[in-house]
Amino acid sequence: MTTSDSQAAARWWELGKLVHELDMQNNARLRERVAKIGLTIAQASALRELTAPMTLSELAAQMGCEPSNAIVVIDKLESQQLVERRPHPTDRRAKQLSLTPEGIEEQKRLLKLLFEEPLVTGLTEQEQDTLQDLVQRAISAAQTPQA
Repeated sequence: MTTSDSQAAARWWELGKLVHELDMQNNARLRERVAKIGLTIAQASALRELTAPMTLSELAAQMGCEPSNAIVVIDKLESQQLVERRPHPTDRRAKQLSLTPEGIEEQKRLLKLLFEEPLVTGLTEQEQDTLQDLVQRAISAAQTPQA
């Protein structure tokens, strides 16, 4: 390994540490903020992603988790009367998840809270947009099979 390779590896390692630290800080901030309205991060994620009726599998994909994990979250939201299960209009084996009127109000409260208290602080709106674009590009590149 050359000195140049070693320096590149050190830069990549440091970048990974920084991204991890930002993720940890954002998760802590998010947990603190959503707790103000009585939600967990997973519940907030489900409420945020339920923008239209969808199946549990579709919601789990949006949330970035397995359906078995999402069902626990949906069961809790359903017990709080924020989400309801309805028969799927074209697949009698499936159920669609929808927000109840109370769920829509809770979703509005969540979005207002997130808007009023951004997770990434210390950056201008333009810098936040740039960071989002760069992270999205890095994620997309990592998901693209290498030839």
